[in-house]
Amino acid sequence: MKDIKAKMDNPLNDLVSDDIYELLKAHGLIDEKSVRDYQIRKKFRHLRTSKLSAGDAIDVIREDYPYLQFDTIRKIVYQINK
Repeated sequence: MKDIKAKMDNPLNDLVSDDIYELLKAHGLIDEKSVRDYQIRKKFRHLRTSKLSAGDAIDVIREDYPYLQFDTIRKIVYQINK
């Protein structure tokens, strides 16, 4: 049962294995805000490839994150990675 839960909780499954993610999380090495921003950027790219306008894509994302303003999501998706 723990294996199933771990696989469902790993939002970075395309980057790290479930075991590594659980280990990092157990040691407090996962920045939840950065993971959230990564998921938002990933969803934005997916929506844009499905021919949705940038504004509409941000509106769709706001449905999942209603506590974020439109401009906040816009800054997240257009931020340049350093």
